[in-house]
Amino acid sequence: MTTEHLAFTQVNYSRIHAVESAFRLSGKPLAEPGRVLVGKGRLEKRSRRCLQPKYFFLFSDVLVYGSVVVSGHWYKNQKIIRLEDIEIEDLEDSTRMANHWLIRTPRKSFYVAAESPEEKHAWMTHIVNCRDSLLRKTTLQRNPGSTYAPTWIPDNVSAVCMRCFYKFSPTHRRHHCRSCGFLVCGGCSKWRALLRHIHLSDMQRVCKSCHASLLLLKTQEQAGRRGNSLGDDMGFGGGVGGVVVAEVEEEEEEEGGEGEGMMECNDEPSWWLKSSQCSPYIYLNPEHLLAA
Repeated sequence: MTTEHLAFTQVNYSRIHAVESAFRLSGKPLAEPGRVLVGKGRLEKRSRRCLQPKYFFLFSDVLVYGSVVVSGHWYKNQKIIRLEDIEIEDLEDSTRMANHWLIRTPRKSFYVAAESPEEKHAWMTHIVNCRDSLLRKTTLQRNPGSTYAPTWIPDNVSAVCMRCFYKFSPTHRRHHCRSCGFLVCGGCSKWRALLRHIHLSDMQRVCKSCHASLLLLKTQEQAGRRGNSLGDDMGFGGGVGGVVVAEVEEEEEEEGGEGEGMMECNDEPSWWLKSSQCSPYIYLNPEHLLAA
C-alpha cells in the first residue's frame, strides 16, 4: 500500500486522530487531506540546560513534537515544523554527545539525540525522504540561501558572558542572543532587532556585536538604495534588508528552560510506515534500517 493510498484510509485517520487527542485541547488539529502519519518515537531534545525527553511525530508534510506527560496518552507544548523548512545536519559522536543530529529551521534550530545509531539513521533518512517527496509533489521550492535560526550555546558551556567575560551569577544572569546564539549578560544584550526569519513582528534580543553588524548592514543597504521606496514596500518598518534595530530597557528574560516535568515515559521503540505491508506500522529494532 503506497503512502498516497494510505492517506485516505481509516487506519491512517485513526492514527492521526489519536495523536490529536493525545495533545488534548492545547494542540492544533493535525488531520489534513493527503497527510500521512509516517512514524513516531521518543527522542532527547537538547535545551539550553539539559537533554529533555520529547515525543516526535513525523507526518508526510510536517514534523510535530511535544513534551511527554503520560507516554502514549498525553503530550503538551505542541510544536509543528513544516518539512520544506527543515535542514538536517549529521554530527559525529563525542564523549558528551552520542547519536545527535541538528534540526535547522528559520525560527528555531536544535539538537536531538536517539537511543542508537540505527534509530538516528532511520529518523534522519525518513525526514529527508519525506521532505524531498513533498517537494517533488508540490510547487514548493527550497531556498538554498535561507536564513536559519542559530543553535543556542548550552548554559553549562560558559560561566562567563561570551562578549564582556564577566562571570554569571544569580544577579548577573545568562541570556541568549537570537542572532548568534551566544551566552551573554543583560548588559551585553540590551538591544532588540526584528529578525524576520524568526518572527515577522516580535523584536528579538541581540548582543552588542550582532547589533553593530546589523546596523552596519542596514547602513550599507540604505546607502545602496537611497531614494528607493523598496524598504517601505516590503514592510521593513523603516529599515531595509529586513532589519529593524532598537535599544530598549532591560526586561525580564523569557527564554528559561522549558521546565516541563515528565510524569511517565516508556522507552518504547520508534515505529515507521512500511509501504510493502498492509499494516503501515512496524517497530524499529536495533538491526532495523529504513523500511523498504
